[in-house]
Amino acid sequence: MREPLRVLIADDELLARKRLSRLLAALPDVSVCGEAVDGDSVLAAVRAGGVDVVLLDIHMPGLSGLDAMALLPEGGPHVIFCTAHAEHAVNAFEHGAVDYVLKPVEAARLQKALERARARQPVLAQPAVPAARAKNVTVPPPASGGMGPAFARLPIPTRQGLVLVSPDAISHASLEDELVTVFTTQGDFLTDFTLNELADKLPTEHFHRVHRRALLNLSHVTRLEPLETGGYLARTARGHSVEVSRQSARELRRMLGLRKGAEDEG
Repeated sequence: MREPLRVLIADDELLARKRLSRLLAALPDVSVCGEAVDGDSVLAAVRAGGVDVVLLDIHMPGLSGLDAMALLPEGGPHVIFCTAHAEHAVNAFEHGAVDYVLKPVEAARLQKALERARARQPVLAQPAVPAARAKNVTVPPPASGGMGPAFARLPIPTRQGLVLVSPDAISHASLEDELVTVFTTQGDFLTDFTLNELADKLPTEHFHRVHRRALLNLSHVTRLEPLETGGYLARTARGHSVEVSRQSARELRRMLGLRKGAEDEG
């Protein structure tokens, strides 16, 4: 049995808090540990401890949800925004939000967001198995699509040797002339990895194959500019541009909870 996620509901509207509380009560392995009506009370609840996830509104009295998130302690609870305002989604992901759910919040969408938060929870060490019993123990293989420990570094094979890079530092990777370049805050590196190999090694909650020639970390995206093709041109914080295909743009809109565009109807 899994440990329940301890969820703090933060919204200044009573009806919104009641709806979230009712939805959470119907989900397995989840418990409501408190409610907050503004940013200051969110910070106070987090300081008191016992919070794994905050369901956070954007517009609240005093501190906004984004302001409150910026003041959370390092290693603090995961944040899922629950809001009626779609325009803050990219900014929220850039600052480390686990998910961004638009109101009215639906049960299936909320459960998916909470599973994303659970996937980021640190895995507690298991008790050692006595040697006499160890021979009967089967160790499961590591899960695919992710790097395991939260602070793992990705070894990037380059022509100058192995470069160790935190996944958070990678903004994107692109394929040009049969060579893959990984763009990071530490510099840009040509690598022998293929885009498929990189996608398999990097955390799936942030990294998305947005084009057959590009892998993108949404945490580094500051703006999505629509293209006539129905796709996007993603702008990163370092000023790079990454093309997002029409199909990937549809998936991004679904993931961000944005309204469908006319190109999604076909």
